[in-house]
Amino acid sequence: MEPAGIETFVLEREALVRLGIFAFVFVTMLIWELIAPRRKLSVSKALRWTNNLGLLVLNSVVLRLMFPAAAVGIAYSVAEQEWGLFNLVALPLWFEIFVAVLLLDFAIYLQHRLMHQLPVLWRLHRVHHADLDFDITTGSRFHTIEIIVSMLFKWGVILLLGPALVAVLIFEVLLNGMAIFNHANVSLPGAIDRIVRSLLVTPDMHRVHHSTLVQETNSNYGFNLSIWDRIFKTYIDQPKMGHDAMIIGLAEFRDAKQVDQLPGMLGLPFVGKS
Repeated sequence: MEPAGIETFVLEREALVRLGIFAFVFVTMLIWELIAPRRKLSVSKALRWTNNLGLLVLNSVVLRLMFPAAAVGIAYSVAEQEWGLFNLVALPLWFEIFVAVLLLDFAIYLQHRLMHQLPVLWRLHRVHHADLDFDITTGSRFHTIEIIVSMLFKWGVILLLGPALVAVLIFEVLLNGMAIFNHANVSLPGAIDRIVRSLLVTPDMHRVHHSTLVQETNSNYGFNLSIWDRIFKTYIDQPKMGHDAMIIGLAEFRDAKQVDQLPGMLGLPFVGKS
């Protein structure tokens, strides 16, 4: 069990901390995109941003209404009941945080693979991949039903593990911040990118995952640590066509009116083949 002071801080400031760090990362990456974009965008930014961010707002409202306790809240309930693996052993808090964040990261890697491999989940997840461009707003573009499924999955993992509240908060901050960072339309200098991606997922590494080529779409599933793709052999270093020539999105959905407008995005899981 973590010290009461940390527990109280996490419970009282969780939403503020998450929002503050999300806003900082978003603005930082936005400035970087404006100063040094990696690729020329093909669709009106006003169109995409209005609808992608509109979907983010919709999802945030739905989550707050359906899951007011969020991930940290369920972690608190689990701790109160002393459920989960971490409540069976006494570990130093720092070590529990390290292991818990590592396991939560691995769980999201597995969830992401399932989103691609199970047809019913892919129908939901392809809303994320159907974006015809790749920038910071792509990182928050997920179908509302997928967001609900993801929250339930996280709840299940938290129930199983029983991690410290501060570990869940750190993980949630990483999940939100890295989703913005590795979807940004920016690039690191080659030598720096190679060093960073030996541990973390970089924008160039994740951009491969948004290629229209199926082999590349089904690769580079990690959102934070790059080690899982290397361990499970789902890692592709560079896109076949190169970053400038590669085509972003899904080959079967190329109409911006369908895939980059909110009504089309919400209806996308229910049209076409899986």
